[in-house]
Order: sequence, then C-alpha cells, then structure tokens
Amino acid sequence: MTPDLIPADRTLIDSCQTQVLGGRAIRPEDARRLLATEGTDDILYLASAANRIREHFMGDIADLCSLINAKSGACSEDCAFCSQSSSYKTDAAVYPLLPPAQIVAAARKAEAAGAHNFCIVCSGDAPRADEMPRILEAVRRITEETGLNVTCSLGALTDDQVRELKAAGMKRYNHNIETARSHFDRIVTTHTFDDRVGTIRRVQRQGVEACCGGIIGMGESSDQRLEFAFQLREIGTDCFTLNILNPRPGTPLGSVEPLPPLELVKTIAVFRFIIPDKILKLSGGREANLRDLQALAMLAGANGLIVGGYLTTGGQGAEKDLRMLLDVGLDPSRRYRKAAVTAGTA
Repeated sequence: MTPDLIPADRTLIDSCQTQVLGGRAIRPEDARRLLATEGTDDILYLASAANRIREHFMGDIADLCSLINAKSGACSEDCAFCSQSSSYKTDAAVYPLLPPAQIVAAARKAEAAGAHNFCIVCSGDAPRADEMPRILEAVRRITEETGLNVTCSLGALTDDQVRELKAAGMKRYNHNIETARSHFDRIVTTHTFDDRVGTIRRVQRQGVEACCGGIIGMGESSDQRLEFAFQLREIGTDCFTLNILNPRPGTPLGSVEPLPPLELVKTIAVFRFIIPDKILKLSGGREANLRDLQALAMLAGANGLIVGGYLTTGGQGAEKDLRMLLDVGLDPSRRYRKAAVTAGTA
C-alpha cells in the first residue's frame, strides 16, 4: 500500500456503492482506497457492497463454462505463467489437435454436468490452416447436437477466421490481456499487449461476444491490478475472467508467493465496483488460492465459474461448484443472455 494512502472506511464504501448503482463509474483514486481496505470486518463490508452491485445489475444468474484443452503444449509463446510454453521444461502434456468427435464427447459431458458454455482451447499463437476445418466441424456439431453456447480460445485470429467460426456457431471468443499494460512485458515478450487487444476488437467488430481477463498474483503491484481492471472496463467485453496464479514448476513464475485469500476477496470486490454489469468469472487457481474462502469470493460480486477443471490442472468438481453457487444465492440453472440482462433482472 502506498504510505500516504488512506484505506477506505465504510462511508467511502457506501458512497462508491451509491455512485455505481446510479450508473456512474468510480474514480481510480477511490478504487485504490477500496483495495486498501483493512481489517476483516471492513473487508466483509466491502464484499457485501460489491455483491449488492452484482445483484442490482446481474440478478442471480451464474454463468458456467467448461473447457477442453483441445491441443496441448509445444507453444511458441513465452508466457511466464504457462506450463505449455516450449520455452520451459515442465510436465505439461503435449499432443496435437484432438479429433472433433472427442471434443464433441467432452462437450456432451460438460452439458450433463451443468455447464452453459463450452470452450475449445488450443495452445499456440494462432490456429493453423490445416486445423481450422476440424475446429469448425467441432463448433458446428456442438452447436447442433447440444444446448451449449460454444466459446473458442485459439490465439490471434484473422477477420476471415472470426467470420468462419461465427458462421459455424461460435457465440463467444476468449482472449485474455493477461495483466496490466505496465506489467505485460515482464510476463510475455513474444507478442504485445496491443496484439491481444487487437484480436478482441476484431472479434467485437464481427458481433461475437468477447471474453477477456487475465491472471492476478503474478508479481504485479496493487496499482497494476487496478490498472488491469480499468483496462478491462475500457475494452468492454461481455465476460471478464479472473484467474489466480497457481505457480507451475518449471516456469519463471514457479516460485511466486501467493496472495493471501482475503486480499483476493478484496480484489474481486473492487473489480465488481469497476465493472458492475458484466460476468465476473472466477477461473484457474481459485481452489488453490482461495481455499475455504471460495464461497466468500462469490459473495464479493463474482457470478461465474469455470467448472470441471482447467487446461493443465484439475478443479474441485462440478457438483461441488453447483452446490456452492446455490448456497450463496446464485442460480446455476439461469444462463446469461446478453440481450435479456437489465438492472436487477436476467
């Protein structure tokens, strides 16, 4: 915390909540004070205020996404957190693009477990020309044979590839900015922050929902965490994902000290203040970092989860996730529909 920064008190929390509920964005200096909130009682008060904002703008929906690591490892990018990068020696699996039938079978399993969305994820900087027909077949089949919304996360795309995926049935595209612009070069050097934003803009121009987020706990400062949040707000995606670094042995970030669980709860709450009316989805690393405070994190304004495990690590199981959502008053049977969400309803 900056030495001269006065942590938020309940008066400021109430004032910021009223401002956001009235449709007015909070200032970065107020967000800094909110993130500097001290003491368990005041952190819980902040979380409750963020949850009220979530209720007002998003109702009780709980957006659930399951994913498949459809092509793993041997990635030419050097993302410092990623065990799939060919730059590092890790125990991550390496295999080529899975057959469409196997991807569709995984989607059926995810739907049976309660997921609303199914994300096809491939390692690498961009899909190869020989891979696109199989990806398109998988997207078409999932769209035709299940009730799932299809998301893809394939790296950088051309305009033509976006159009092809949309025509096949893709509803949403995930492409994370990873971290704050000011911290980006310490995390990735093989592409730029603007490269990431450019792909998101390309997807948005084609009328596809965009999902964008990143990872907290990668050695960034608290101010950089807020910079990251305000940049996500500026990008204006429909869904923003918060991963929490779960250090992978063999990567440059393999020995990073984790953030305390209550610091993570504060961060989630302040992100909800900054981005009040979009899906805030907790993703990789939540089980390992939040531990017994996962439900409290949902009560700090989150309203989405990746369920059924992640790219190279497992999760706690969809059944337990669904129970947790019900326990905190969210309804996993009500999926997010962009056009239907208004203040207080979904």
